[in-house]
Order: sequence, then C-alpha cells, then structure tokens
Amino acid sequence: MAIYQKLEELNITLSPPAAPVAAYVMYVQTGNLIFISGHIAKHADGSPNAGQLGKDVTTEQGQQAARAIAIDLVGTLQEACGGDLNRVTRIVKLMSLVNSTPDFTDQHLVTNGASELLGELFGDAGKHARSAFGVAQIPRGACVEIEMIVEVA
Repeated sequence: MAIYQKLEELNITLSPPAAPVAAYVMYVQTGNLIFISGHIAKHADGSPNAGQLGKDVTTEQGQQAARAIAIDLVGTLQEACGGDLNRVTRIVKLMSLVNSTPDFTDQHLVTNGASELLGELFGDAGKHARSAFGVAQIPRGACVEIEMIVEVA
C-alpha cells in the first residue's frame, strides 16, 4: 500500500495522538480490530475548533474540520499499528457527531470531509460504513467529533 507516498503527496504530516482528557484510552485493539476513541476538531494550536453547524460554522468549514480530524485519527492509528500503517487492511466504520442546530440536516456532507480523505489515502481499503449524527453539544464545544474502527493484519 502506498499510504506513506500518498501522505507525502498530500503534504500531510502525522502527529502522535494527544493524551486523553478524561477516563479513557485513545485506542483499543481486540483481535484484528482497532477501535479509536473520538477525536474532536482542533485548530493548529491544539485549541478546540468550536462552534455549531447551522449557526456559526458553515458546511464547508465543518468538512475541513472533519478532514483535519481524519488526519488526527490516522496519526493515532499509526501509533496503534506500531508505527506501520501498511498493516491496515480496511477502514471499517466511522461515527461522526456534528454539533448542530435542530434544523441543520447536512451532517452527512460535513462527515464527507473525513470519508473522502480516508478514501484518498487508503484507496478501496478506505471505503467504510458510516454514521453521521447531529448532536446538541460536543466536549469542549468542538464542532465535530469522529471515532473510527479499523481492521489490521
């Protein structure tokens, strides 16, 4: 798999996972599945990318936030894979929580920011099942939170 070449082509640098801010771990592996805890949208300085879709965050801004979360998720995945993303055989599922007003209905379009990047990075192995929910609030006021399940060799 040309994952590292694709990351380089897209000028993406992976960072190690952030430390959990509550009583959980960033990932758990059971059998060939890795469950990655929810990652929230953040700015480059690490502060939460806060806001609410349908109020003060546009769908396009939400898509960019979801894309950035996908990059963070892949950084955590790299650690979970012992530093070798070539172990990934399939991105199985994403669950996306979108901080949104009651009348905002484009959660699926926001989540495309993450889904499209994973497809670009992993090719067919990046095609995944997905859920996208509108929620009243996300920790630290973030606009989006995404968790991921991955199959590895």
